[in-house]
Amino acid sequence: MDRRAAEARLSALVRENRFTIAVVFPLVGAALFVVGYEAWLPAWLARNPFLIIFGTLVMRSPLVAGLTPLVDRRAGIALLLLTAYTYAIEFLGVTTGFPYGKFHYVLELGPMLFGTVPAGLPVFFFPLVLNSYLLCLLLLGPRADSRLARFAASLAVVVVIDLVLDPAAVALRFWAYADGGAYYGVPLSNYLGWVVSGAVAVGLVELGFDWRALRDRLDSCEFMLDDMVSFVILWGAMNLYFEHWIPVVVAALLFVGLRKIDRFDFAVFRPATGLSR
Repeated sequence: MDRRAAEARLSALVRENRFTIAVVFPLVGAALFVVGYEAWLPAWLARNPFLIIFGTLVMRSPLVAGLTPLVDRRAGIALLLLTAYTYAIEFLGVTTGFPYGKFHYVLELGPMLFGTVPAGLPVFFFPLVLNSYLLCLLLLGPRADSRLARFAASLAVVVVIDLVLDPAAVALRFWAYADGGAYYGVPLSNYLGWVVSGAVAVGLVELGFDWRALRDRLDSCEFMLDDMVSFVILWGAMNLYFEHWIPVVVAALLFVGLRKIDRFDFAVFRPATGLSR
């Protein structure tokens, strides 16, 4: 099977299972997180790191299927640099406290490199940046022609996404900050750190991909932002469970943004519209 055939098969698989991937998986994940937190099931089952990685990979599949046809040599180099950067900045953060503030992993999310950083870290980190960039390409409209607008808006959305993610992850004891923090146990330094790390990551995406090709792909690939849909459902639900009202409101705003560009209106109960590539 050549690359084009493999890409077409993956796209067809995602398209045929959109509701399961974008809605069922995050709801099941949220339920498992709750029963694990409440100790209603053994931790090895409810908080199994390999199940977490598997579920995350499934939810990432729409993004992978949408993006893969655009990964040429330049994009591939950018993604490799982003991978190296992701490990480096996280290792620096865990061992020195810079730039996020002193923190450590409580739950080992799969194999840990040097006993410090999850080997699967890119699976968790990449989509935060890529989804932010893609969302902004659609929300900005004609203003997406400006590199500064694309960069600034994407970086802002990266930070906004972490306003939803970090409080719930801390409550679930995925990781913890040494001195806690005013924002549901998360310190302000974490978000200042995300501005630093996010700026580099968004810059690599901007340099590695042709933004016009990405926007054209978004127009023709209806499921490309389904990973963002699953993020809003999963982490919005977890913050609702913990009564973290500010993150719930932020997740609702992300929902509004996705509705504005019709990315929550996917055809799961009616015939497909024929959008494909």
